[in-house]
This record gives sequence, structure tokens and C-alpha cells, in this order.
Amino acid sequence: MKLTKRETAYLLLEDGLLLEGTAIGKKGTKGGEICFNTGMTGYQEIYTDPSYTGQIVVNTTPHIGNYGAIDEEQESDSTKISGIVVNDYADLHSRATADESLQEYLEKNNVVGIADVDTRMLVRHIRSKGAMNAIISSEMDIEQLKKELGQVPSMEGLELSSSVCTQQPYFSGDENAAIKVAVLDLGIKTSILKNLNSRGVYCKVFPSKTSYSEMKSWNPDGYFISNGPGDPAAMDYAVDTLKQILDENKPLFGICLGHQILARACDISTYKMHHGHRGLNHPIKNLTNGQSEITSQNHGFVISENDVENSDMIEATHLHLNDNTVAGIKVKNKNAFAVQYHPESSPGPHDSRYLFDQFIQLIHDNK
Repeated sequence: MKLTKRETAYLLLEDGLLLEGTAIGKKGTKGGEICFNTGMTGYQEIYTDPSYTGQIVVNTTPHIGNYGAIDEEQESDSTKISGIVVNDYADLHSRATADESLQEYLEKNNVVGIADVDTRMLVRHIRSKGAMNAIISSEMDIEQLKKELGQVPSMEGLELSSSVCTQQPYFSGDENAAIKVAVLDLGIKTSILKNLNSRGVYCKVFPSKTSYSEMKSWNPDGYFISNGPGDPAAMDYAVDTLKQILDENKPLFGICLGHQILARACDISTYKMHHGHRGLNHPIKNLTNGQSEITSQNHGFVISENDVENSDMIEATHLHLNDNTVAGIKVKNKNAFAVQYHPESSPGPHDSRYLFDQFIQLIHDNK
């Protein structure tokens, strides 16, 4: 059932593919790198994940919006995506606890979107051609769109963490907790802090460009390096900080972008993937115990498999079973490890939450 009459919107990809649909969310124009997420639930968590900054997200689930939006499912203080592309868009929602409809939510958060698009075809196109820039508009003609698309920056070489992280340090958790962890915020999700807090960790969250000396002055028991958006190759400032943390050799845990920055601090290079990993059902093998995990993932960059294989500093601990990319590492002779995926899994399966327990145990062992 359609409650409102929608206007026409266009989606233009960098390779010239032009799709016509109907406008959803806020009327306007927005560009970014187009990518797709295969998760069948959790659209609000996706839209508020800072790792999606600068990206237009295609939801592969055909029916979006049926359960509305609710404040407690925010993964940051606001939406971070550049835009959304969906197939069937629900004007009505049926969840009694929802605070508002998805349309109201998108309008309030200034998110531009397009519906009634053949997302199955679009995802196959991206899988074939690779991630690229795109633009959505409900107000420009095609020639204007082409010019506007040319102004959208490439994700490769783009530093975004400093624009989405906290601008002032803040605390999370019980100040009387037995464990203190300094968190370097590169674009952290709220669920990560909740997982640390629930395990008796008091966190002080620092902006991405905070110096090592400032974090150390808080005298933490360990360090956590968060997820975030952009190209890890453009973040030398964070790499320098990680090198100093490694020299101190207190327990360190990194997730996603934090994984890539830790790798770079150990002379492992990164590269942009063809179309990335984004979804809730990615299979990972734990090389330490031989067990497999179903994981939540969101990344368009990965660390070099060849560099890891030839490294004297790094050992691979987890492997992505779809394409054999490195999904987890530990630093030899150091108390540092990281994974490429999201063990907090919000949304997604909880197979990998043991990694938080592993981090806590490492801290206890070194106190």
C-alpha cells in the first residue's frame, strides 16, 4: 500500500548506468561510492555505522522499512550514509515499539534515497564492474547529474575518520570497573562500547588524531582501535600512534579499520577490494583452533595477503573462506591482535563475541 505520491528519482553510476525510480527520504541530490549490503535485517544499524561514511548503500533485501526505526538501534549519533537504494519501500511499519516510520527517519536525518530499483540487477552489476562512485537525485536532470557526479571524490586515498570521530574525549561504562581501556575512535560503533562495558571495562574514547602520550597519560590497562571509514593508506597519523602503542606492549585489540592500521604499523600494506565485504553471513575460519564463524562485515579495503605471508612480525589468525583474504592477525611477541570483521555483530550472529573475552583475558594476564 502506497500512502504518498512520490516523485521520480535517478541513480547514475560512474560507468554510465542510469536507473529511474521513485524518490524516498529527503528530496535532494547526493553522491558517494556505491556498495551493497546483503544483510536481511538491521538497516538502521547500517545507516548509522560510521564505516559507511561517503557511501551509497544498496540494500539487497527487497523489502525495506517494514519495521520502522527506533532510537535504541542507533550505532552512532546520526546517519552516516550518503544515500540508499532499495527495491520495495514500505510506507507502513508494523513494529509496535518503533519510534517512527523509516520515511520520517530518513527525512529527519536528511538522507536521500531511491526506491523501485531492480536491486538484484544492480548488485550483479557492481559485483561484475566493481565498486564505483554514483549519485542519486530527485531534483536534477541527467546532464546536471553527470557534472555533479564528476565532483564526488574517490574513496581511494580518502581520509574520513577525523571527520566522523568524537571531537572531544568522553567516558563510557562504570568508572569503578576493574579494567580501563583507551579507545582510539576512528569511527566507532556504539555496540562495540556496549560489549566492552558489559565485560567490566571502563573506556575513555579519544579522537582519531589523539597522540599516544595523551592516551598513555590516562594510564589504561589496554588499548582498543576502532572501525571507521576511508582508506587506511591515508592515515599515517594513526599508524604512528599504533607503533608507539606496540612499543609499550600493553594489550591491544583492533576491529576492521583498526585491523588495517595495526597491519600498516607492522609494515603490511593495504589495497582496495573489487567490491568489498558487506553483510551478516560471511564465513571465517579461525586458524588457531580450526573452527569456523559466521560474521558481520563491512569493509572495502583489506590487508595484503602476500605481505602477511612474508612478514616476520605478523601472523594470520583468521581467513575469509569466500576469497581467502586475511581476516585476523596477531603481532608476534606482542600483546596485540585484530580482526577485519565485526565481532559486536549489530546486526548479525554472535559467533565472534569471544574475541572481546580474549581481549579481557589478555589484559588480566598482563596486569
